[in-house]
Amino acid sequence: MSTRYSQSFKIQAVKKALNLSPEESIKDLAESLGVHYSTLRKWKIKFKKQAFSLPPDDNNTSIDMMKKEKRPQDWSSEEKLSMVITCASLDDEAFSTVCREQGIYPHHVTQWQQEFLQGMKTNPKAKIPSETKNLRLENKALKKELNRKDKALAETAALLVLQKKVNAIWGNDEDNLL
Repeated sequence: MSTRYSQSFKIQAVKKALNLSPEESIKDLAESLGVHYSTLRKWKIKFKKQAFSLPPDDNNTSIDMMKKEKRPQDWSSEEKLSMVITCASLDDEAFSTVCREQGIYPHHVTQWQQEFLQGMKTNPKAKIPSETKNLRLENKALKKELNRKDKALAETAALLVLQKKVNAIWGNDEDNLL
């Protein structure tokens, strides 16, 4: 099965390959793009030989298209959700085609889907279950009672210390009786 890639996709892939950091490999990039390693390597060789040139009649429109294409991080939440919904029912080949037409990669849509699912699971505004709420109220009441008892215990200890000092200074009442 042969997959055809648009000229702009090839150019963007080669640019990414040429701008790789030393820690990254072309094989990893090819895998993330969904392109075979040897295909990306051939595109890179053709690009260096300047075999990738935009058609003369299409030159301005291709440049305009590249200007209009947004980076994945520039997409709004509504656009991301729309793309996730659009791609949900597509098979892998159609999914890749739609992504290429939009100037993004399939892994971006998959990542957006995971972010939406995580957002639903960890929504900070989600209602607290009544059991958790009851436990928090009980915990608060117990802390308040413990604080009150600590204060009472401290007061009792202070009174005992004072009573001992009074007895040491003036003596015990029992001593006076004898």
